[in-house]
Order: sequence, then C-alpha cells, then structure tokens
Amino acid sequence: MSDAETADRAAGAAEPPDRKREQRGWYFYDFACSVYSTSVLTVFIGPYLTSVAKAAADAEGFVHPLGVPIRAGSVFAYAVSASVVLAVLVMPLTGAAADRTGRKKPLLAAAAYLGAAATASMFFLDGDRYLLGAFLLIVANASLTVSMALYNAYLPQIAAPEERDAVSSRGWAFGYTSGALVLVLDLVLYTGHESFGLTESEAVRICLASAGLWWGAFTLVPLRRLRDRRAAPGGEGAVGSGWRQLTATLRDMRRHPLTLSFLLAYLVYNDGVQTVISQASVYGSEELGLDQTTLITAVLLVQVLAVAGALGMGRLARVHGAKRTILGSLAVWTLILAAGYFLPAGEPVWFFALAAAIGLVLGGSQALSRSLFSHLVPRGKEAEYFSAYEMSDRGLSWLGPLVFGLAYQLTGSYRDAIISLVIFFALGFVLLARVPVRKAVAAAGNPVPDRI
Repeated sequence: MSDAETADRAAGAAEPPDRKREQRGWYFYDFACSVYSTSVLTVFIGPYLTSVAKAAADAEGFVHPLGVPIRAGSVFAYAVSASVVLAVLVMPLTGAAADRTGRKKPLLAAAAYLGAAATASMFFLDGDRYLLGAFLLIVANASLTVSMALYNAYLPQIAAPEERDAVSSRGWAFGYTSGALVLVLDLVLYTGHESFGLTESEAVRICLASAGLWWGAFTLVPLRRLRDRRAAPGGEGAVGSGWRQLTATLRDMRRHPLTLSFLLAYLVYNDGVQTVISQASVYGSEELGLDQTTLITAVLLVQVLAVAGALGMGRLARVHGAKRTILGSLAVWTLILAAGYFLPAGEPVWFFALAAAIGLVLGGSQALSRSLFSHLVPRGKEAEYFSAYEMSDRGLSWLGPLVFGLAYQLTGSYRDAIISLVIFFALGFVLLARVPVRKAVAAAGNPVPDRI
C-alpha cells in the first residue's frame, strides 16, 4: 500500500467505490447552491431590493431603519456587508465544532436549509418591505458562506491527493451548469412575464423564491451520500466565541507559515477576481452604455463557459500542476483587464468576447485554488482551516471594490477603475509564485502528489 493510500485510510476516507459515490454526492451541493449566487446575488436581488427601498424612502431618498438615515441605494451594499460580518463571526465556531465532533453533515444541513428558507421567503418581498429584504439577504448570504466552508472541508476526506484537482473542478462545473440552466429559465419568465399573466415584480419574486427551493431540494443529494468521520486525534478544537476561535485558528496557522503564505496570495488575487465579477455590470452599463438584456446575457455566457473552463483547467493541472495552471490563469486575468480597458462603447460583441474569456478562467482558477489549499490543511482541522479560506474568499473581499471606487472617484473614468485592478493579479502572481507548494504540503503532514 502506498504512503498516500495509508494516509488516506488513516484519515477515515472511504475505499474507492464508496469514495466515488461520495464525490458524486459532493458535486451536487455546488449544483444546489450556485443558483443562489447566480440568479439571486448576481442578477436579481440587488436591483430589486434597491427598488423596494426606494419605494420606502422619503423625499430626499433616505430610509430610516432604527432612526438612522441611509440612502435607499445603499441598502443592498450594507446588507451584503452585514452578512459578511455575521459569517465571519459564525464560521470559526462551526468549523471548530465540525472538527471537534467529526460531524460536519448536520451543520452543513442546518446552514443550507436556513439559507434556502431565507431565499424562498424572498417571495414575500414586495411593496416597501426593504427591512424584510435586507434581513433575508443577510441570513441567506451568511448561511451560504458558512455552508461552503463546511462543504469545502469534505474535499480532503473524499478525494485522494492526486484526485483533488479533478474533483474540485467537477464540483465547480456542476455549480456553473445549474447556474446557467436556472438563469435561462429565469430569463424566459422575466422577459415574458406579461404572457404568463405576471407583473414584473411577481416574476422577480418567483425567480428569487425558486432559487431557494432549488437549493433546498438538491441539498438532499449530498446529505444522503456524504458521511461523517470520527474526529482525528489532535483535531479537537475548543468551541468558544467566534472571535476567540478565529484567534485560535490564526494562531495555529502560524505553525504552518507556508499554508498562511498561500492563503495570503489567494486573498489578494481572489479579491481581484471577485471585484471583476461584481463590477463588470457597472462597467458595461455606465462606461460602455450596454442595456440590461446584454448584461444578463453576458452573465449567462460566463456561466456556460465556466463549466468548460473548470474542466479544461482541471486537465491542464494534471499535466502541469495546479500551481502553474493557476499562475497561467492570473496572467490571462491581467490580459482580460487590459482588453477591457480598450473595449469600444456600444459594441455588445466585444463585451461578450470579454465575458467568454472571463468564463474560461473563472471556474478553473477558483476550483484549483480550492484543491491546492486542501493539500495544505493539517489533518483533523479541515473545517476550521476552510473557514479561514472561506473568509478569504468572501469575508475579506472588500479591498478590490474600494480600489475600484477610489480610482473612479479620483479620475472619473471607469476605464481607469477597471485597469487599477491589475495590481491584485500581479501581486497575487508574485506571492503565489514564491510559495514552495511541495514543501508546504509536506510541512502540513500530508502526502505530496506527483503533480502539484
């Protein structure tokens, strides 16, 4: 028996037939929850919640929750920020509980169904109920983040080291497939709402609620197929307050400085990725003068091509290693921003070409980052470390939007704002290139794959 197989069995991993079954079940959580990210967060809830808040605003355009004056147009942004704070508080607590008990599945179920219920309840968001909308968004977004940390923590347990790039890439591909499928159905309903006898508001609320129902229904698949493992020796974490556990996690990570170095590199370049995704529609509408239909079609194109991109980059990683493939994707991201700077206004074809390029590198760079990090996590601390990873993915992605906003404020040009994001990919490239990943894997106590 090889060293990798011995370590895999010692960690309580299933034998290959059962492991394949678990992997197939694991893919379906991406399939379940990605619809929320695509249809709800990226397309519908921002503009719709803003319109509901404006309906409740005074003559000056302010709403007054708890007597505090807030511009109606800021409600969505503040709700997203509040959800990040909530997730940062909860993730270390759930991660430590999962590692201490070895029971990730009940915690995953609780987070998933809380988020799905909050999303389905968005059907009742109408009139001037902006506080209800903000509350449901905070709960759904935080629940998604917590559930993803627990979901990602399964990866080292269900996939042998040499499998993880492919397994992680397939998970992302499943997610982008469901996102594209449901977005097509949503667009049919939204654009043809009158023929269905619906108002525009009713169509949007059905799209929002259906994402929650989809999330809840397909979560049944991973919950039936994934299994819990006994807690590994040394994996017991003291479950205290979220902040106290976060401090303990970071203190423990100092004993693995190479893992921490990768996490820093990921934090930087992923901040750039998340900012491009969130600001692309603003750039398209404000700088390029494109209409909403064009922008939504571009989002759909990203979803479709991200499937091929995730699978294709997974294959490249098997030949060249995950680190080199990620570095190549960061170079492509830099070229995308440079091309975006020169895009002509009022030309949808060129914007679609840019969206296609984003789709081809988006899924792969995220999937391979996840699989690479899984090699750097000490055994018995998967959920705890992936909580920190998820905070890097979501909880700390505020610097990119700040740079984008400041660049626009100082120059008055969205073109200058979009090109300012090159710094995140350039710096992330340098930081990742300096991480000796084979040494980092060994330092974490894990078997080193032939290609990484």
